Amino acid sequence: MRKKDDVDECERLERALRECHRRVPAGPPRDTACRHLNHALAICLVSFACPQESEAVRTLCSTAGTSLKRHQCQQAQLSLSLCLSSHSPPS
Repeated sequence: MRKKDDVDECERLERALRECHRRVPAGPPRDTACRHLNHALAICLVSFACPQESEAVRTLCSTAGTSLKRHQCQQAQLSLSLCLSSHSPPS
């Protein structure tokens, strides 16, 4: 179940990213200045849309490991990709 705090956090990150884009001129300076906010918002949205799959990727792909762990990481990434694609509008 999604928590209101999760929604609030994503909304807070989106506002901060919009503010960063408003204050910093377009181009490499904006890319550098806003990169961490963009990354954090992306992770927040992915975690919100597919919480179990994103947690599996975070857990299984966080460090190098055995052949089995690498295989499990790949499977988790595939599951996350499929979950995200189920939330995408048809092309």
